[in-house]
Amino acid sequence: MKGDMRRLVILKTVIELYIERGEPVGSRVIADQYLRDVSSATIRNDMAALEQMGYLHQPHTSAGRIPTSRGYRFYISQLMRREPLSEANRELIDSELVRGDLNPAALINTASELLARMTDCASVSATGRMNEAIITKVDVIPLGRRLYALLMATSSGTVETRVTRLDLDLTPEQKAFFVRFIRENVVGTRVEALSNEKIVELGLGLGSYNVGLVPLLYSVYAITRGLQQEQVTIHNEASLLRHGILKPEDFTLLLDEKQRIALLLDSDPSGLTIRFGGSKGGLSMENSSLIIAPYRQAGGILGYFGVIGPRRMDYGRVIPVVEYLADTVTRLLTDGLEEDRSKPARPDGSSRGGKIVRL
Repeated sequence: MKGDMRRLVILKTVIELYIERGEPVGSRVIADQYLRDVSSATIRNDMAALEQMGYLHQPHTSAGRIPTSRGYRFYISQLMRREPLSEANRELIDSELVRGDLNPAALINTASELLARMTDCASVSATGRMNEAIITKVDVIPLGRRLYALLMATSSGTVETRVTRLDLDLTPEQKAFFVRFIRENVVGTRVEALSNEKIVELGLGLGSYNVGLVPLLYSVYAITRGLQQEQVTIHNEASLLRHGILKPEDFTLLLDEKQRIALLLDSDPSGLTIRFGGSKGGLSMENSSLIIAPYRQAGGILGYFGVIGPRRMDYGRVIPVVEYLADTVTRLLTDGLEEDRSKPARPDGSSRGGKIVRL
């Protein structure tokens, strides 16, 4: 076996043994059990060379080697064998998701909990920025004296409400006017299209109703701004303690990690993404690894699923689970689009009529 090929075999063996056993791997183990026709001294020299190249690390002088972040990256992209998802796991995912509650919010929550259970890791779900989601419904619900709830639904399945106090009680005619006005000018529009300038334009379009209805219009604006912010949720946080990723006294670090994940998603990664703790673009938890994959609806990215696990997790087993779950949620969200969600916005993101419709 030539030197370069032998080093690849050694690197793969070290990483897989470390994932399995969690202990530094020495040259004697590889020589005795895996490369019996190669001397322990030759393997030791190859391991030293791999360490110089940044793929392995020796935690102590007398210890064996463990993989570095660079070693893991190379292993995952070049050497790892992905385990096909078993029929039993496919059936489990299908039975939990396909036959469960297909309300988008419930679907995503169920998928996150299932991912945590199947991988024994902390699962991550991030809504992503819903810039391209279409506003499908807006309504106003009286709650009490001068108190109103503005309800907004989008094609992503999100339903948001904001309670607003007005300076006056709306007459039935005023309420009906505002709902019609918003439906004509906002429903069917992409969330990202409601810019500051657009809201000002809508305010002017209210005409004589402007003063009394502006707070409701601001609620429309506030909801759309919130929809354009990432929302990161973590399930099964206790696994971070079991895997030695976090200590109980460091649990507040999860708030910082959510912000780090949100920053990572600012770049809108379009495929499977892996980040290692302590590395650039990764989490601050040193012994952690983050795997995320996007889920989509009608071609656009709505959010992400993933796991936070130990750096020595079984990537060949976990990655197919993350990808299959994300693909299944994508299919269910896309197939489940209601007729009013499927109406496309104009290419420029504006409302169906293009100009402000004054009623």
